[in-house]
Amino acid sequence: MNTNKIALVTGANKGIGKEIARQLGALGFTVLVGSRDAERGAVAAKELVAEGHDAVVLPLEVTSAESVAAAAATVEAAYGRLDVLVNNAAIIPAGDGPVSEVASDVLRSAFETNVIGLVAVTRAFLPLLRKAPAARVVNLSTSLASFAQVGDPDSRMSTVTTLGYNSSKAAANMVTVMLANELRDTGILVNAADPGNCATDMGGWNAPRTPAEGAAVAVTLATLDKNDPTGHVYAEEGRLPW
Repeated sequence: MNTNKIALVTGANKGIGKEIARQLGALGFTVLVGSRDAERGAVAAKELVAEGHDAVVLPLEVTSAESVAAAAATVEAAYGRLDVLVNNAAIIPAGDGPVSEVASDVLRSAFETNVIGLVAVTRAFLPLLRKAPAARVVNLSTSLASFAQVGDPDSRMSTVTTLGYNSSKAAANMVTVMLANELRDTGILVNAADPGNCATDMGGWNAPRTPAEGAAVAVTLATLDKNDPTGHVYAEEGRLPW
């Protein structure tokens, strides 16, 4: 019987997601490498196993109800519970831009993955999270979802005009707060992590932070003690202003 804590990281075949999986593996978790591309997920899991981590690929397309249900059934059959869920999978859709220019289908695709997909995965795995003694949910967020920072004309965040990404991540923050409130008496803590601008496909390879640095905040939130806060967004420097 597997006595490790079980963690699922969505979008874990590359970038920050893979680094979150790697760091949780180093802490002794069995890591489920959620990936919409099963082959790429298998390659990432194999890499983690070669490093000494307990990692298994879990095919998971967050926008597919069938894929989400199948993934939840697989985890239930194999482990019977889930200790940590990290909702990392997200997109900046092609064509994302300012309010005056972004097409409706582009905006819709951002919400489909970054909000609806996040909620669908969380809802599907919640029964397994409830079976763990002290489960944690971590949603990946961004400073671009901070009203305080984006609303400050002197902030660099005010110059980034990706409406689909920014607004969908702001909605994901509200999901975080509402789920934390819903689960406040269960012992399940729900928070969001801002990894900062990391060198990834999404952040651009000239970004100042490494994926490993960006992953650290999410890993901290995934391993909080029972008396730690719930329902907040945290960056490396602390709680993020909304």
